[in-house]
Amino acid sequence: MRAAMALPHSVRRLLAGRPIELDGQTLDVDAQLMLRINQFAGIRLAAASPEAARTSLDGSAKIAERVSKPPMQSRPVRIPARGGELHSRLYIPNHVGKNAPLLVFYHGGGWVVGNVETHDDTVRFLAQHAGVRALSVDYRLAPEHPFPAAVEDAIDTYDYVVANAEALGADPNRIAVGGDSAGGNLAAVVAQQAKDTGGHLPAFQLLIYPEVDFVNRRASRELFSDGFFLTDDDMNWFEGHYVPEGTDKSDPRLSPLLAKDLSGLPPAAVITAGFDPLRDNGEAYYDALKAAGVPVTLHRHWDLIHGFVNLLGLSSRFREATLEIAGVLRTGLDLTAK
Repeated sequence: MRAAMALPHSVRRLLAGRPIELDGQTLDVDAQLMLRINQFAGIRLAAASPEAARTSLDGSAKIAERVSKPPMQSRPVRIPARGGELHSRLYIPNHVGKNAPLLVFYHGGGWVVGNVETHDDTVRFLAQHAGVRALSVDYRLAPEHPFPAAVEDAIDTYDYVVANAEALGADPNRIAVGGDSAGGNLAAVVAQQAKDTGGHLPAFQLLIYPEVDFVNRRASRELFSDGFFLTDDDMNWFEGHYVPEGTDKSDPRLSPLLAKDLSGLPPAAVITAGFDPLRDNGEAYYDALKAAGVPVTLHRHWDLIHGFVNLLGLSSRFREATLEIAGVLRTGLDLTAK
């Protein structure tokens, strides 16, 4: 994979095949080449079992991470939660001092796979380039711990950070929540729960291609149902493991887009990818937040696929897009401090 991505652009274009154009968008050549290599290698997100899927993702994450990373401090943080102690990790870039902004980051992986290690490179990159401390949360996974276990852990972690901001070197008034995919879902839910319970509101929400609606199927899920990394089959597999039979899928802890009142939520940025079955869900959440009077921005990366923030070691295009996300976070926190 790394060798192929290091080839000249013309050779990568040849290996990737003719440009894929769909819905008025052209897929990035490196994303297309990665998809072709994955297809030949038989790599996919879902697997015969959750254990097999976790093993596969652990290996893929090592391949896709950067070889050289900026130096920064990191240390484990043990968080008491209602489901048991959570083992999370605090990242402190060398140029970030005390009383700094802090990002509480919830990793993606369909609530079934992923962990602090699979997202280590992503969180380091965001912390470094946004100039923030970051706490990466290792919440409980399904099917061993189905919904709402991950939600409980996400809320408990956020409450812990608020209560222990000084010990974490963070400004309690500049604590952001964020995450990718399933983690974006959890970040949105945490912000809603904080508002609904009268708790301490996050300063900002960073929602990277979030899943926000388990009830409605929008056009992007049909357009990009197969062949673009995250597939419709994958999504059904994750849902089958995370959501117990008989669950009300309109529960806003599961489908935050369907909450009755979105007004009063903290400022947010919604990040989407053009070739992503979750694209239209994320953009529908942007529309709903905007309609409710929430300060929100939308950033669609037209040429990319779901999962690009976890592919930093493979392509400059993936790094460029993630660098933009870090800038969005930095700007959002700077604005909320004024």
